[in-house]
Amino acid sequence: MKCLILGGAGFIGSHLAQGLLAAGHQVTIFDRPNLVLPPELLADSRIEWFEGDFLNEDDLASVVPGSDVVFHLVSATLPKSSNDNPVYDVESNVMGTLRLLNLARTHAVKRVIFASSGGTVYGLPHTLPISESHSTEPLVSYGITKLAIEKYLQMYQLLYGIDYCVLRIANPFGERQRVSVAQGAVAVFLNRALHNETIHIWGDGSVTRDYIYVKDVTAALVKALSYQGQQHVFNIGSGQGLSLNQILVAIENLLGRAVPRSYELGRKFDVPVNVLDITRARELLGWEPEVSFRDGLVNTLAWMRNNQHVVL
Repeated sequence: MKCLILGGAGFIGSHLAQGLLAAGHQVTIFDRPNLVLPPELLADSRIEWFEGDFLNEDDLASVVPGSDVVFHLVSATLPKSSNDNPVYDVESNVMGTLRLLNLARTHAVKRVIFASSGGTVYGLPHTLPISESHSTEPLVSYGITKLAIEKYLQMYQLLYGIDYCVLRIANPFGERQRVSVAQGAVAVFLNRALHNETIHIWGDGSVTRDYIYVKDVTAALVKALSYQGQQHVFNIGSGQGLSLNQILVAIENLLGRAVPRSYELGRKFDVPVNVLDITRARELLGWEPEVSFRDGLVNTLAWMRNNQHVVL
């Protein structure tokens, strides 16, 4: 199939591009200009590259026509900062997606696969692990806009026949994750530990999350490409929780030394625990995570050591 990856030069997108190529699909990548692009992708002549602004309809119109499937991985905000400017969050993410869906309708795109947020859409958990039927009460604008996009995907499927699949991804980590924008706790902690810098922790370190290795996320996205069932929303995580303190211990064990840390006041939007129930993905997508947290951490550390020249 001809696959368009919006945000394909980024952390998850770059791994997805490699996974789709390995599965025999055609890949077009669309991302913003002036990014540091993964050399593994730049060297692959099978990838078609486009630069542009996700919010510019003309830029999107240059890549959407002819695509069978669009992977929507773009987000202009992060959970920790989205509450600072909810208006921008909506204008960038929701409005940009609506322009995309209108183009998909016009150009007969068969399916849109959307990377939603299993870590923010549910809010405070009433039961653990959290299934897809759990209530959605996000504490951050980031989660609200993700849910709004999910609802618009459902609307466009019902009214216009554009099939869709939503993957509510937990907390991905792995090679190429950006630490300069504090994209994920694992990458940030590991990078600071590697350089013997103090790791700053919000709260007492007991906040627990579901961490999933990026290549397992890629495998789930590729599985979603061929899924033909009635469900549209899937949790993608490890199904297990790790606290921030446990992550620090794992890093210390890997490095063979203690790492400096400081504890600061907790943040109101940090729910105490989030662990996803991945039964639906296991049973219907035929997917389950294969890489343990420790093995993923080893791989991430090796990549960081070999790519310290890369601006993350």
